[in-house]
Amino acid sequence: MDNLKKFLALIVFSALILASCQHKPTEVFNPKNTDTTGQGNNKQPCDSTVIYFGRDILPILNSNCAMTACHDDGAASKGIVLNSYQKVMSTGSVVPFDLNNSDLFDAITEDKPDKIMPPPPRPKLNAAQISLISKWINQGAKNLVCDEQNCDTVNVSYANIISKTMNTFCVGCHGSNNPSAGIVVNNYTSLAQIAGNGKLMGSITHAAGYKAMPQGSKLPACEIKQIQKWVNMGFPNN
Repeated sequence: MDNLKKFLALIVFSALILASCQHKPTEVFNPKNTDTTGQGNNKQPCDSTVIYFGRDILPILNSNCAMTACHDDGAASKGIVLNSYQKVMSTGSVVPFDLNNSDLFDAITEDKPDKIMPPPPRPKLNAAQISLISKWINQGAKNLVCDEQNCDTVNVSYANIISKTMNTFCVGCHGSNNPSAGIVVNNYTSLAQIAGNGKLMGSITHAAGYKAMPQGSKLPACEIKQIQKWVNMGFPNN
């Protein structure tokens, strides 16, 4: 009888050991709003506190840095290409969560004329652009995407929305200093002119027959809707 009890106890003990040795498959963490495909999948509602690479950062880089003879695919100055997330991360020396060791941030905040990017006579990035890039790096320099669900297309004005959009995404190519194609977008008179002749909406919607702007990317969907609303209102200066 004692031997039977010992035998049964051994079976129970062995079963417990086997159960404790079983492991669940390792889970790979993938944030739901990280676009791992490059196709804009896994979108979540946009968070106003989060910087999204394709929406907020890429248009700035394309209109100020990834240009002919600079950091586009053709020139790749100093081996740096800044026209996609993958190339920014592989060639731009961006260190997630670390501004001090990110060469991209050093370049856009440099004061020396021979080191600053964009180089003179092109204008420096403005404070809003630098702030977006710094926040993006501090948030981990991730390739996040989102679905713009709370776009304000009611309270649209030139002063509060349209001028800020132009200064953030377009002034690199079309500022007052040596503007591309002679088109200036950082003052009301010039912007109203291309709004009135259809060039503004044609370019930012990448319509056939118009030069797509910003080059290499597209304005965020919300900003396009806001500009369209402003144009439909007769592009008022207020």
